[in-house]
Amino acid sequence: MPNLNSNYPGPPFYLFNGHLETIIPSLYRKVHGVSYTREKIDTPDGDFLNLDWSRVGSESLLIVSHGLEGDSQRHYVRGLAKLFNQHQIDVLAWNNRTCGGEINLQPILYHHGSSYDLDTVIEHVLKSKQYQEIILAGISMGGAQTLNYLGEKGDSLPPQVKKAAVYSTPCNLPSSASTLKERRNNFYKNRFLGKLKGKMRLKASQFPDLIDLDLLESVKDFDAFDTFFTAKIHGYKDAQDFYQSVSPDQRMPQISIPTLIVNALNDPLLGDACYPVDLAERKQEILLEIPKRGGHTGFLLKGEEFTWVEHRLLAFLA
Repeated sequence: MPNLNSNYPGPPFYLFNGHLETIIPSLYRKVHGVSYTREKIDTPDGDFLNLDWSRVGSESLLIVSHGLEGDSQRHYVRGLAKLFNQHQIDVLAWNNRTCGGEINLQPILYHHGSSYDLDTVIEHVLKSKQYQEIILAGISMGGAQTLNYLGEKGDSLPPQVKKAAVYSTPCNLPSSASTLKERRNNFYKNRFLGKLKGKMRLKASQFPDLIDLDLLESVKDFDAFDTFFTAKIHGYKDAQDFYQSVSPDQRMPQISIPTLIVNALNDPLLGDACYPVDLAERKQEILLEIPKRGGHTGFLLKGEEFTWVEHRLLAFLA
């Protein structure tokens, strides 16, 4: 059910709008004291994934899925790793294909709907028979991957997977994608687009016939980029077909375990349809929390090492 009365007290005074709440932590927040052990695993299609482990010897494991053009080193991943380790829970932060320092082998990259790689990670963990309990956390795009995974599995979800929580998550991808057309969001559009175009140049060196570099350089917005590159590489018709097909709200009604969604009302990258109030009202497995403040992956607390939302995920999951 929806909870519209979040207890987030708000950020430090100098973060006085959603953009500052988003940008300042992204650029300047550092989380120290997290040491990963890396493991490389194979995927069913002949590729690989890099998994970064932070273990404390627990029988419970948190699996964290990062955001668009992020990786296991992002502050929001390290924050969860450090906080959950302090509460005696092992953490596995997996890196999407092309993320985490290595270019992958196959033509495909990753996207909001590539839950098949999260499935590969979870199946790998289950084979070890090391953990009695697995809990999932996803941030932004990683939240969409997590919700898609849970909805696709439905009642056939492995019984070891007990709970999930996501935040700053585009529950409706067309609605979220439309925010990047707004002039006020040019900073985010240009930053993401620049990084993704860099990935496509690397793909062109691997597969010369796959990428039209002249067309790539002419692309100025996500509709064009996702039509000519993301959709083409991953088997969709165009950007709109891609957004609609991988949108988590297509699958969220089938989620079968307690799942927390925290999306700030002033998140500049979430449209109105990213707040699934109606679904949360009729589906007991979904708890939707909508703080008034927080921005996108922000939620800073004055004088605190961890963010409010990291504490919120700990309270819900652990």
